[in-house]
Amino acid sequence: MTRIACCQISPAIADLAGNSALIEDQITAAVAAGADIIVLPELVTSGYMLADADEARSVALTPDSPEFIKWAAAAGDSVVIGGFCEVGEDGRLYNSAAVVDANGVIATYRKTHLWDREKLIFTPGAALPPVLKTRHGVIAVMVCYDLEFPELTRLAAVQGAELIVAPVNWPLFPRPEGERPGEVVTAMSTARVNKIAVAACDRSGVERGQRWTAGSAIVDPDGWVVATAGPDAGLAIADIDLSVTHDKSLTEHVDLLADRRLDLY
Repeated sequence: MTRIACCQISPAIADLAGNSALIEDQITAAVAAGADIIVLPELVTSGYMLADADEARSVALTPDSPEFIKWAAAAGDSVVIGGFCEVGEDGRLYNSAAVVDANGVIATYRKTHLWDREKLIFTPGAALPPVLKTRHGVIAVMVCYDLEFPELTRLAAVQGAELIVAPVNWPLFPRPEGERPGEVVTAMSTARVNKIAVAACDRSGVERGQRWTAGSAIVDPDGWVVATAGPDAGLAIADIDLSVTHDKSLTEHVDLLADRRLDLY
């Protein structure tokens, strides 16, 4: 079994020091709870509702920034994935995710599908989500809106990912009484049609007037939500057998990957 934790927190806009301390505390708490894989929200180091590129640049990091050294020190034997505002070697800004273990940053990913006003600040990434073989499983890393594109999620499954992790910031949208957030429904569908686990870590609170869904969810390979973090800050944690994702069959005559009609599409 692999223990997965999503740390649903409320980072403060443009407060690198305060957010860094909060992140360290969350990683430490998740490690203490036995988590093997720890997921933090999108843009957790900077906050999301950045006014413009100048403000984003003032809190932008690089993969060798000292903040990630602190993540590594807190990680222990765990793998930590969290979002950050990145300034690239090209000087452009990216909505990125870092993958960190005790040795430091082992991979980064730049969000390829930018949502709404993100397009006014960030440059879309030019590389596909990485599929990483880690000590705790084969992990594909995406960011928020990327999950809405089945071209990406199916490709990750074909490439052998056992788990898709996604730092997210889901703006709160109206939904019928009793229904799950639409983004969680998408995560459930992604898991079900690919027989893959999904861990999406949302944030909580209100930032510059924007209310968040606080919809963090861990979804098992059958497509069922097995853990949430509640309506406020909190920890979603679940144990999942990632090895079941290796067999894509559902019945004797049904195989989710083998049944694709690659001669037609």
